[in-house]
Amino acid sequence: VPMQPKRIHSHVRGYLELGLVREAEADLKRLPLAAADTLEALSLRVMVLQAKSDWKPLAAAAGELARRLPNEVSAWVTWAYATRRANSVEAAEKILLAAEVHHPNEPTIQFNLGCYACQRGDLAAARRRVDRAIAIDPHFGEAAQTDPDLAPLRAASK
Repeated sequence: VPMQPKRIHSHVRGYLELGLVREAEADLKRLPLAAADTLEALSLRVMVLQAKSDWKPLAAAAGELARRLPNEVSAWVTWAYATRRANSVEAAEKILLAAEVHHPNEPTIQFNLGCYACQRGDLAAARRRVDRAIAIDPHFGEAAQTDPDLAPLRAASK
């Protein structure tokens, strides 16, 4: 008897919460074709690929999720994160510049754009972006002290 998609979704979530990534992935593959392209299935696929650190397929899946749900900040951030690892800082930066149009006051996007600018050597842009992220959400001040991407910015500030 084939399992209902909702039950499979529930199993995948449970496995991921327990850190059982292989089991989550195996269950996700049991979805009937018609249910495999739903937003729910796509979101779970993103979660599984993220847990596996499988950057290229994660970039593709998160990109699709961001296109289908442009208001979902985490989809854009995950797409950029995976793209940076699969491709380059420059490719990831392009994604977040597009995301910024939809989410101009999202501190995670500002902070990550600051990290990318810093990695490209544009410390002035990095400082502007990081300061903006901190102004929106002061918690980013702590991250700015430890994020390895921002080491050049911290060194320049001393």
